[in-house]
Amino acid sequence: MKLEERGLIHSTIRFCLNNKFVVIVSLLLVVLWGLYVMPFDFDSKGFPRSPVPVDAIPDIGENQQIVFTKWPGRSPRDVEDQVTYPLTVALLSVPGVKSIRSYSFFGYSSVYVIFDEDIDFYWARSRII
Repeated sequence: MKLEERGLIHSTIRFCLNNKFVVIVSLLLVVLWGLYVMPFDFDSKGFPRSPVPVDAIPDIGENQQIVFTKWPGRSPRDVEDQVTYPLTVALLSVPGVKSIRSYSFFGYSSVYVIFDEDIDFYWARSRII
């Protein structure tokens, strides 16, 4: 096979080897353009910047607080009767509670307290604590 018939990759590599100045200038332009549009804040010292705006992804989940308790060595029935159920009943009286889901495992209990949408997250956390 002749060198001219090897394909696009071979011809691109050959071009880069023969035209080093063009490759270095192209690389420098790409790096400067990246610095120009990067969204991170840094002291540019006179370098003009136009950062690409970054949009945060909103949390569309429910406003919930999780109460996780341990009672090692106990059966799920004991944990349910002694920890999960009394905790669930007590948390039903917290203002703004929409629903409560609870689960009991071997030595563990999880209570998910779901609040109305208009309740502040940190206010809900302070009511649970």
